[in-house]
Amino acid sequence: MTLTLARPPLGARLFASELSVLFRRWRTWAMLAALAAVPVLIGLAVKFSPKGPPSGRGPAFLDQVTHNGLFVGVVALIVSTPLFLPLTVGVVAGDTIAGEAGLGTLRYLLAAPTGRVRLLVVKYLGSVVFCAAAALSVVIGGTVTGAILFPLGQATLLSGDTVSPAEAFARLLLMAGYVTVSLLGLSAIGLFASTMTSVPVGAMAATVVLAVVSQVLDALDQLDWLHPWLFTDKWLALADLLRQPIAWTSFGENAVLQLGYVALFGALAYGRFTTKDVLS
Repeated sequence: MTLTLARPPLGARLFASELSVLFRRWRTWAMLAALAAVPVLIGLAVKFSPKGPPSGRGPAFLDQVTHNGLFVGVVALIVSTPLFLPLTVGVVAGDTIAGEAGLGTLRYLLAAPTGRVRLLVVKYLGSVVFCAAAALSVVIGGTVTGAILFPLGQATLLSGDTVSPAEAFARLLLMAGYVTVSLLGLSAIGLFASTMTSVPVGAMAATVVLAVVSQVLDALDQLDWLHPWLFTDKWLALADLLRQPIAWTSFGENAVLQLGYVALFGALAYGRFTTKDVLS
């Protein structure tokens, strides 16, 4: 009697193939390395600054770095979230469909029993995995840099409580999860933009520009009525995870907001892609 192993479902095989292609690219690793370098630069700047970090100036928690190296990762996440992370995510999300069209491989993917909806879902999930990898790159780079350059000890939270290094690192991982959730809406926007063109650079640029525009609008007090609807509104509320007890309200509100953008731009991407004539 011969035993045969069942093949994984088509969607799982397609997703594995997408991740393989994504993480075999030098561009992907170059972007992750650049993100990991952000906390390295912050740590070196603080370590070798003759005056030390000024209190109350610069990014949030910068003056805490010399007391606890784990705050290097916290500062790096806060610094990277407005620009560096959206830039890299915009590149990956904008390349999802347009990149295949530009290379002339999109019609071959659709010629296989893949289906347009399945392909859209797999491409989006691939960009979500990159969001998590990007946030973790900043955290890992910050943790390693902080451990090498500064002491690791009890961390003082925003509420004034102190926690052990292990709990502080766990909260840092939660912050990486918060950032990943924050980028879900931007990934959906990039996916939609990618279905609109066969030029990946155009989709990438449109995604990044929208992230910048949203943050500019979010900074205008005259548009405070609009702020709760902007997908960047809760991006920097990740500091709520440094309270005792953890303030989960911002996390929940951010998740609901991002899921709304995923639903909206996922529907737009579906409507565009399923009715699009694929010629390349």
